[in-house]
Amino acid sequence: MSDPRYAVCHLCEAMCGLQVTVEHDRVTAIRGDENDPFSGGHLCPKGVALQDVQHDPDRIREPIRRVGDNWRPVSWDDALDETADRIAEIQSLHGRDAFALYIGNPTAHSSNALLFGLPFRDLLASHNNYSSNSVDALPRLMTSFFLYGNQALIPVADLERTDFLLILGANPLVSNGSAMAAPDVKRRLAAIRARGGRVVVVDPRRTETADAADRHLFIRPGTDALLLASMIATIFEEDRAAPGRLATFTDGLDRLRGILAPFTAERVAAAVGIDAGSIRTLARDFAAARRAVCYSRMGACVQEFGALATWLTDALNIVTGNLDREGGWMFTTPAVDLAGVATLLGQRGSHDRWRSRVSGQKAFTSELPVAVFAEEMDTPGSGRIRGLLTHAGNPVLSLPNGARVERALAGLDFMVSIDIYRNETTRHARLILPPTWGLEHDHFPLLAQALAVRNVAHFSQAILPPPRGTRHDHEIFLGLTERLGRRRSGLTRLAAAAGVALARRLGPRGVLDWLVRLGPHGDRFRSGSAGLSLAKLLANPHGLDLGPLELRLPARLANRARRIDLVPAPMVEDLPRLAAKLEPDAAAVDADTLLLVSRRQLHSNNSWMHNSARLVKGRDRCTLLIHPRDAAGRNLGAGDRATIRSRVGAIEAPIEISDEMMPGVVCLPHGYGHDRAGDGLAVASAHPGVSINDVTDERLFDVVSGTTQLSGVPVTVARA
Repeated sequence: MSDPRYAVCHLCEAMCGLQVTVEHDRVTAIRGDENDPFSGGHLCPKGVALQDVQHDPDRIREPIRRVGDNWRPVSWDDALDETADRIAEIQSLHGRDAFALYIGNPTAHSSNALLFGLPFRDLLASHNNYSSNSVDALPRLMTSFFLYGNQALIPVADLERTDFLLILGANPLVSNGSAMAAPDVKRRLAAIRARGGRVVVVDPRRTETADAADRHLFIRPGTDALLLASMIATIFEEDRAAPGRLATFTDGLDRLRGILAPFTAERVAAAVGIDAGSIRTLARDFAAARRAVCYSRMGACVQEFGALATWLTDALNIVTGNLDREGGWMFTTPAVDLAGVATLLGQRGSHDRWRSRVSGQKAFTSELPVAVFAEEMDTPGSGRIRGLLTHAGNPVLSLPNGARVERALAGLDFMVSIDIYRNETTRHARLILPPTWGLEHDHFPLLAQALAVRNVAHFSQAILPPPRGTRHDHEIFLGLTERLGRRRSGLTRLAAAAGVALARRLGPRGVLDWLVRLGPHGDRFRSGSAGLSLAKLLANPHGLDLGPLELRLPARLANRARRIDLVPAPMVEDLPRLAAKLEPDAAAVDADTLLLVSRRQLHSNNSWMHNSARLVKGRDRCTLLIHPRDAAGRNLGAGDRATIRSRVGAIEAPIEISDEMMPGVVCLPHGYGHDRAGDGLAVASAHPGVSINDVTDERLFDVVSGTTQLSGVPVTVARA
């Protein structure tokens, strides 16, 4: 047996250390790395299943071109040349915006794709840029931009030192902490309780995290902003606000008190489904805790008031003095200063610089919300999207009204996908360009380390040779940038050529070395320094512990005045819409209507880990959870198949009756729906499930951010 090799998992933000056994260039075993200072040997089932994807016979390992209903191999030069030709042709005939870019969630876990994809996006110069950010993260980015001046200044919960953890719209025992990298959350929550602290979960489902908490409160989907507003109002009303040192560099505290005063606990109770006494007690307990933190995530973002819910999360932490406090809502000090890189690349954030062609949705930084993706493809007229490049994304299953997205993709003039699979989305492409994957390339968790509950640094080298027909992400993007640059003119052509030449000279490791050495812990290129460099990271394959989170404000604020803007105009302007939900008839729904929410699963990773037999084996996990009362009222029994219907379509799923659901709320997992014809996923097709996004509605979205309402979708449920 060969010696173990060490790596870091790239599937989610947890960054679990891996101990990998390789024999004859094949992975034979994966286990958690017990010497990793961050994960300490923890590993979820998906980490073990990396080997299944690594050696999956359905994986694409050379460029392929679709000819009719068949796929044929094509050389890299031909594929890249054809892509550049078609992009240039479409943009020449129909304008720059006629070619679009869609970036999927796995891109966030590839520093090479992130850094080397940006020059391609800039050269493309299209307003039609889309990504998974606006599926579930845009309210978080906007809140950081409006309050702190930089979308990359994202606070995380200091789990190691808090006394009171309040969780809304998140299930970190399953996610390992989305936008809060924290492997082995179960152990971390137990440690909070062991030292006398408390954990409270607010969710329309009694999740795995809720089961491990001190208290769980059901909440009506879509009302998190009302709950948070009433908690802040209670704290002000009872003179419990204590911003402490934050008051010296925060604008808007008094104004916040005034604009939230109408949201009393008694007034919001009926709408949120939590009695006024419990709301006031929760607010008092949070304010009284020595070190408290409110953490909200995806469930809070993907609702009707996602931006307000995320803003009020930060506001609650600020008015109680828990922002930038040990045990509170803190900013990281990662090896690579992500906020500084965002500033360097012109990505601190911007709002409403342009709007979408059809419905006039506002752009944030360089992206439009995915709610308009389909309509920009299928609505005729000047500027319609006619061509598309996707990277590691599956919008047919991940975006609202997936059936409409699917029809729109089929109508494009040209599409190319950088992906390892022929799936529900990429099967519509003319060309699929296969990148290396997982253990075949170096990995540095650029984004995840900037969201970790403890400052850590981990770089892992490739431990498997890449398949002969694949190329690394940076090689694919550089090849496209080089070829498209040749088809531009003047200074644009020269700048593209110079940029490609410099990028090739540095390479991914060269770029990373600069970023690390100039980062907060870097050696600044000083000989003999104890600071970080790529060489030091390479010499520590288990990773490095850089210490607990540190106080970083106000120095890190990127606003012109270096002050927190606690009451940004876009948020304040949306409060009347929130207040309207308190009108007597606002919460009334048809007796037949239920509210649909989604759920994460430990054995699933969005839409693309379902071709692993070890992850999908066993009982059917794509079930509709429904409360016993709601099931009885519809004459539904356990195992019955039900039709779930919304404005946009209908799907069928087996019923699972459970009192973990709040009455009036039903729940489906996301990422399924592998029953489309023409994909190349044998295992997934045998366990297809249904896509929740075949009934989510692109017309339901958060007004401030444009994020689609994926939680609290009105549906009817009846026996199939």
